[in-house]
Amino acid sequence: MTPKEIVSVLDKYIIGQDDAKKSVAIALRNRYRRSLLSEEIQEEITPKNILMMGPTGVGKTEIARRIAKLMDAPFVKVEATKFTEVGYVGRDVDSMIRDLVEASIRLTKQIKLEEKYNIADVIVEDKIIDALVPGSEKKTQKVPDNPFVKLLGGGGYVSQKEEYENRLKSEEENEAKSTDTALVREQVKEQLRSGKLEDQVIEIEVTAAPKNNELNLPGEATIAIGSIFGDALPKQTKKKTVTVKEARKILREEEAQNLIDMDQVIDEAISNAEQNGMIFIDEIDKIASSNSYRSGDVSREGVQRDILPIVEGSVVQTKHGPVKTDHILFIGAGAFHVSKPTDLIPELQGRFPINVELKNLTEEDFIKILTVPENAIIKQQTLLLETEGIKLDFTEDAIVEIGKLAYRMNEERENIGARRLHTILEKLLEDIAFGLPECIAEKDIYEIDKEYVVEKFKEKIGPEDLDKYIL
Repeated sequence: MTPKEIVSVLDKYIIGQDDAKKSVAIALRNRYRRSLLSEEIQEEITPKNILMMGPTGVGKTEIARRIAKLMDAPFVKVEATKFTEVGYVGRDVDSMIRDLVEASIRLTKQIKLEEKYNIADVIVEDKIIDALVPGSEKKTQKVPDNPFVKLLGGGGYVSQKEEYENRLKSEEENEAKSTDTALVREQVKEQLRSGKLEDQVIEIEVTAAPKNNELNLPGEATIAIGSIFGDALPKQTKKKTVTVKEARKILREEEAQNLIDMDQVIDEAISNAEQNGMIFIDEIDKIASSNSYRSGDVSREGVQRDILPIVEGSVVQTKHGPVKTDHILFIGAGAFHVSKPTDLIPELQGRFPINVELKNLTEEDFIKILTVPENAIIKQQTLLLETEGIKLDFTEDAIVEIGKLAYRMNEERENIGARRLHTILEKLLEDIAFGLPECIAEKDIYEIDKEYVVEKFKEKIGPEDLDKYIL
């Protein structure tokens, strides 16, 4: 996707904040541009990390969330406040890379599974027919000869002629049976493909989920006992009684899983994480402080210094192997109410060369947020109540009034951005939502106009009463 296309997609969900959208779009496009260069030049070009600054509720996290859905690349969102300096109890900063690798493995594995579903469907169809036509399973296992019987001469002597005649007779009987069985299987296959047997209950054999035998060690480290032995231990199976429809879904995943090479998946996933991975570090302002060392507090500067080598480019050890962080894109975000970006240590500031300031939402922005984005807040509330037969009709003047109300509340009290709209709408529709489904008999359509909004909040607008109705 071109930068303009990325921005146009983000515009469907996020109002305003054009600078932040452009910066993220360019950073993503640069990934593609870099991939077209020679390997020698690729190693020299590192991503330009982004620092987004702005009050809460203006779209910082939403931009990251939408990008995660938009891009086919490994993505994780972490909270900077969850990390502690090395030596303290808590999450170490390396865990963000481990999380990224796990996300990359899930993504790569899903792609590989989708490639194998067509083959898996054929195997699954045979297994379901085996369950529907008992005794028709293909016999693939042969009982091996016992060498001790041959050695000791046990079991009696059988001449070659008798052995040949017995085998011929057995083959003729099996051929007659298999002809009849093949006809039955073909009939069942036709019914299965036509969808007539979807609700038929059958018994299938599935791989039992491994027990979670883990040793919990300090910090993030755990050792899975089963993984130590790998594939040395046989997989346990169990019987399960389900409908044909459910069996198809269960067996499809299991057979596709058996068809993929997990070693190859992990190798590709690590490479994908290294080259296309993206980490969104939220609340980064909370670890910035001009007075880092305060008695009783874990050093904020220590956390910054632990993050620094990862952002600069280093090798992090994971259970799947070493991961280089040189080409991972980092996006930091924070409100920076108390601290400033300059309160971050200089080395870390230098690793976020692109600084983007997100603006406060205006009255016009609030009005647009209510209706313009796909699946906007008003649309969500309307669809929720429609499930019980009630239709909401928001007039234009009501939407304008709600936007003005949200802006005023943010100005007079704590500024929580677009989240204010959720608070207002919940209070506005409280009586209607509480009365369902009994109130359906009274009205089918509820009109929400300006008068209704004003009436609902006429006693709650005063500064002295607002505390009860805000987050």
